[in-house]
Amino acid sequence: MATRRRAREIVLQLLYEADINPHRDQESARAFIRSRMQGRKALTDFADNLLRGTLAKRDAIDVKIASLATNWTLSRMAVTDRNVLRLGAYEILFDDTPDRVAVNEAVVLSKRYGDRNSPRFVNGVLDRLMRDQANQPPQ
Repeated sequence: MATRRRAREIVLQLLYEADINPHRDQESARAFIRSRMQGRKALTDFADNLLRGTLAKRDAIDVKIASLATNWTLSRMAVTDRNVLRLGAYEILFDDTPDRVAVNEAVVLSKRYGDRNSPRFVNGVLDRLMRDQANQPPQ
């Protein structure tokens, strides 16, 4: 199974790891992606771009998530939920993935890797982000 959803799962694993242990070098992360994508270049590039982009924009993403996650701080969120939100927010804010697809994919990841409340939480925060973005004037 090598699809974009699988690529997102791999990126989520690496974001989780970077959150817990930020000392992994980029080349070993890329090798991990390559091995999991079984030589599919387009998917490897997609996953690598998601990972590098999310990590590069993590501070800006965290500010946005923190402002939209009412009554939650980033440090209080489950590590999995926090990183699913980061990935989804990156796709909404900085990638060309359609917003609804980014939200849906994040909810699917949260169903698979989070707890029973994760999908609702992730959907709520990313839906607010999506609406917030829609109300922003074009730049």
